Amino acid sequence: MGFFPDLGVWQLIGLTLVLTHITIVSVTVFLHRAQAHGSVELGPVASHFFRFWLWLTTGIVTIEWVAIHRKHHAKCETEDDPHSPQVKGLNRVLWGGLGLYRAEARNLETLEKYGRGTPKDWLEANVYRKWPSAGISLMLLIDVACFGLAGLAVWAVQMLWIPFWAAGVINGVAHFWGYRNWNTPDAARNISPLGILIGGEELHNNHHAFASSARLSNKWYEFDIGWFYIRLMELLKMAKVKKVAPRLRINREKLTVDLETMSAVLGNRLQVMSNFGRQVVQPVVKQELAAFSKLDRTLVKRMLSGAVEFDTQTKERLQGILRDSPVLQAVHHSQEQLHELWGRTTSNQQARLESLQQWIHEAEETGIQALQEFAQRMRGYSVVS
Repeated sequence: MGFFPDLGVWQLIGLTLVLTHITIVSVTVFLHRAQAHGSVELGPVASHFFRFWLWLTTGIVTIEWVAIHRKHHAKCETEDDPHSPQVKGLNRVLWGGLGLYRAEARNLETLEKYGRGTPKDWLEANVYRKWPSAGISLMLLIDVACFGLAGLAVWAVQMLWIPFWAAGVINGVAHFWGYRNWNTPDAARNISPLGILIGGEELHNNHHAFASSARLSNKWYEFDIGWFYIRLMELLKMAKVKKVAPRLRINREKLTVDLETMSAVLGNRLQVMSNFGRQVVQPVVKQELAAFSKLDRTLVKRMLSGAVEFDTQTKERLQGILRDSPVLQAVHHSQEQLHELWGRTTSNQQARLESLQQWIHEAEETGIQALQEFAQRMRGYSVVS
């Protein structure tokens, strides 16, 4: 019968969703943001609760999850990536993500190299890591005791929730389908601007752009429920945010390109180049490529998006296109010069400032409206957290 025999079907479904949501929050806040990336520091109460809950509902061992995730970032989209759908195929990662996770968890070299800094207390050594299956067995008994035979269904959903949504959807779909705010070198994408069902992990491209940020939302229309819980715990003195992704602010009344402008530009490469792509490249390409063939349009888009590995014949073809379009040639040149600003690491602060001032001045002198407007916006760049 169980301790709660009068619960209806919808009540059981609602309760199951609440229980699985707690598990999702435990993964994204404790395992991902606190342990793997150190972007938030959790107090002992929150930290121990999350570890205990994950032991009950997933059997995840902290060092294994953290090490595998860190290796994913270090080797992303390569043969050494534990779960790249670009390498292993989407179906294999989506439906077999748990198997890939377990296989990598047996790699002691991965645990040693990428698992440092994870808990090593008595509970971790003698309970959570030593008996991972004991927790999920205890959860089965609790579910059956509470809900009777219906508890078997509740438990089954709990056991499938993380393998499907985290190991499958996030590791698979989020590297294959969705939208991109940032031109990261990997294939990470944002599945949805509303990060609720998977705790904010839906904003995966944002995460790969700013891996050490406790907040996964970047745009005004994006919502990261994991960040909401972190802020709530911070108010309750149960957590402390260590780092969040910076955001560029534009003061249109500011006309002087000074050290604040330089700091904002040079310290936020992904944001600046993403703005350049959206505000300059996209409108210029749309206007200039109307008369070109489909192949030529594709090649130019790849070139201006940062794909620079072309064979000799393709490079010659692109050079011909640029010669036929002075506007595209000017935008491409400005883009290359902008990239060079970050490469001048040996220059002193004043020299880098002068280089930025020169770039903005030359961009404004091109006569290309989109490029001029972008350069004028850059004059007002500053950073807010």
